[in-house]
Amino acid sequence: MEIDVSQARVSDEEIFTGHEGGKLSVAATRPITQARDLSVAYTPGVAKVSRAIAEDAALAKRYTWADRLVAVVSDGTAVLGLGDIGASASLPVMEGKSVLFKTFAGLDSIPLVLDTTDVDEIVETLVRLRPSFGAVNLEDVSAPRCFELEDKLKQALDCPVMHDDQHGTAIVVLAALRGANMVLDRAVADQRVVISGAGAAGVACARILQAAGIGDVTMLDSKGIIHAGRDGLNPIKEQLAGTTNAAGLRGGLADALAGADVFIGLSSSIIDEQLLATMADDSIVFALSNPDPEVHPDVAARYASIVATGRSDFPNQINNVLAFPGVFRGALDAGARAITENMKLAAADAIASVAADKLAADHIVPSPLDPQVAVEVANAVAKAAASDGVTS
Repeated sequence: MEIDVSQARVSDEEIFTGHEGGKLSVAATRPITQARDLSVAYTPGVAKVSRAIAEDAALAKRYTWADRLVAVVSDGTAVLGLGDIGASASLPVMEGKSVLFKTFAGLDSIPLVLDTTDVDEIVETLVRLRPSFGAVNLEDVSAPRCFELEDKLKQALDCPVMHDDQHGTAIVVLAALRGANMVLDRAVADQRVVISGAGAAGVACARILQAAGIGDVTMLDSKGIIHAGRDGLNPIKEQLAGTTNAAGLRGGLADALAGADVFIGLSSSIIDEQLLATMADDSIVFALSNPDPEVHPDVAARYASIVATGRSDFPNQINNVLAFPGVFRGALDAGARAITENMKLAAADAIASVAADKLAADHIVPSPLDPQVAVEVANAVAKAAASDGVTS
């Protein structure tokens, strides 16, 4: 299914009307139309089910929705391109995420916005709520706290945990890069990739690209190229300095882009189009900052063979909805206790495979509305989970 980009532009009135009263409701899976139904669904019948679960906790997977429920969790500190706007203001975004889970993966989810930015308090809250859900989708948590939070939750919870701003973005970027290189008849591993932005998404993209075999990744933050020995690096950037920048580059974006094959923009910085002219022939530009890309796609197309953005009103939309519904569906289908690196790589391969039959310079990933994407991703992730031995 293709998106008509002319239909993607909406008015403010349509936006606010579409959010009025929220975007979610709870629907009963069993009708209650007579006293007998009430006796089964509630008292006295429900007591038998509760007693059974009290005797054997594993029965909760069969007789409650918790095992198939995703908690969509945010503290509102890094919401879209809006920054730290707080828990309440983040709730419309989390509701929207739940709508996407249901629409694309058939999964129920509950938005949980927490009025604390303390990592340990968030962990403690979710540990206490663990009987109520089967997986955690972290969303819009600021870096570098998001790395600590995800790591601590993975240790504390016996269920899939994924920070979508990190790994959902990384999965789709890798899928798009595979598609772009197939169009250009090049090997992904041979590319020299420059990533502008060392926040949650940038770090995850660097890691998944390296896991996919790309050995030459250069990263930049607001102070320039991240390299070994640079002062003021936090622990995450220190680690990246030791694994990226194979050429030992110093300086800024101009130094990094000269001769590069791929540019991935994950920051709010604006790029001088002349820098794109210094990249290698048949270059690839992913300008993913939202709502305003680092460079307008029409401008980037003057220099690059393939251009993608994060927006729905241009071709090649790199959108997390291509990844997270299927990733969580596959993890829950498999009874996975965690989401592994191989599961993420499998998801990227599955996304790329859906687009393979119709690959073109303006179609390197499937449409976010393609219903086949979540199915293929879920199947691939479930198989990878079983292969990695993280299933129950």
